[in-house]
Amino acid sequence: MKKLYLLAGLSLLASPLLAQRTLIHCGNLFDGVRNDLQREMTVVVEGNKITAVQKGFTSPMGQDKVLDMKSKTVLPGLIDMHVHLETETRRGGLVDRFTQNVPDVAFQAAKYAKTTLLAGFTTVRDLGGSGINVALRNAVNRGMVDGPRILTVGKSIATTGGHADPTNGYRKDLMGDPGPEEGVINGPDEARKAVRQRYKDGSDLIKITATGGVLSNAKDGSGPQFSDEELKAIIETAKDYGFAVAAHAHGAEGIKRAVRAGVQTIEHGTYMDDEAIELFKKHGTYYVPTIIAGKTVADSARMFGYYPALVTPKALAVGPKIQATFGKAYKAGVKIAFGTDAGVYIHGYNAKEFEYMVEAGMPPLEALKSALMTNAKLLGMDTQIGSVEAGKFADIIAVDENPIQNIKTLQAVRFVMKDGKVYKQ
Repeated sequence: MKKLYLLAGLSLLASPLLAQRTLIHCGNLFDGVRNDLQREMTVVVEGNKITAVQKGFTSPMGQDKVLDMKSKTVLPGLIDMHVHLETETRRGGLVDRFTQNVPDVAFQAAKYAKTTLLAGFTTVRDLGGSGINVALRNAVNRGMVDGPRILTVGKSIATTGGHADPTNGYRKDLMGDPGPEEGVINGPDEARKAVRQRYKDGSDLIKITATGGVLSNAKDGSGPQFSDEELKAIIETAKDYGFAVAAHAHGAEGIKRAVRAGVQTIEHGTYMDDEAIELFKKHGTYYVPTIIAGKTVADSARMFGYYPALVTPKALAVGPKIQATFGKAYKAGVKIAFGTDAGVYIHGYNAKEFEYMVEAGMPPLEALKSALMTNAKLLGMDTQIGSVEAGKFADIIAVDENPIQNIKTLQAVRFVMKDGKVYKQ
């Protein structure tokens, strides 16, 4: 008899927990799979997972909690394939590397992570920092910091003097000779060592700076910066260690070398030519345009003293070209992944990229999907994120209007849930 009472007591204790669900009543639902909205739907969330998507407004039972989104359009959490969470643009920001300590960068990174999450981006790819981004990812995963799900490269890989050489612009006695541990390589052997160091540091993927860049304090913004042999060593080693490779690249020759070598994505792609476009299509490489970054650096460069003297002319030349390049590439059939280069502009405005993509000729539906299942598949997480379906993480946002009709509505996200937890309502 005592045994029966004990079992009954345990059952009573457990039943409220088992019955507890969150019911999201959606006026409209864009699930990321269909090409249209579904009216009057309920998304059922238990723990950190979506357990059902049901027609109509499901009535609550027991301990169920109802979130009323009947006046909103509900959709999956957005995914940005190119952010930098450690930093944010500002006038004279070059001096920060000499005045900020590691804790300073860590605290501001936590702020930028939360800003990104509240803007509706529940998963991001951080494509370069000092390594604090690895610790930030871990802190988010442990629930210590509010932020998106982060996959990070840690430190980008460059050649000496290349776009991600952290000592560019230093006076000679401070330059030193950074090597593979700091992501600077010369030759295939050092290239392999740099990839292995990223594995040791806990990175999720590899990022290389295949050409010069705009914001590095160096003269060239577009020339190729890796030899074919170095690229081959990086790609082969990355494959051995289970890494995808993203390549920052502006100039056509550096783009073509990186695509031939086997990178997964090209970031920026400003000066891609017709040959590069055909290589994209041949190799199945994805293009991450970062239009908002191009427009932002061009605008900032027009303000006196915003950038160092070497950076300003590059920003004025490169920035205005990216949107047109994107339009040409998209219309030619290049595969597009959504990414913004957040940090080059003020964090939280990631969704402005959608507006620029649509302006350049990409239909709103395709632009939206590029930030959902396209990116989820590239991250190897398409069974977990990118759509509102049973079995996936409960990453869910809501906006006022239909984004297929008005893509700008994504710039004003009203509700954010990540992993079943509400961060904005």
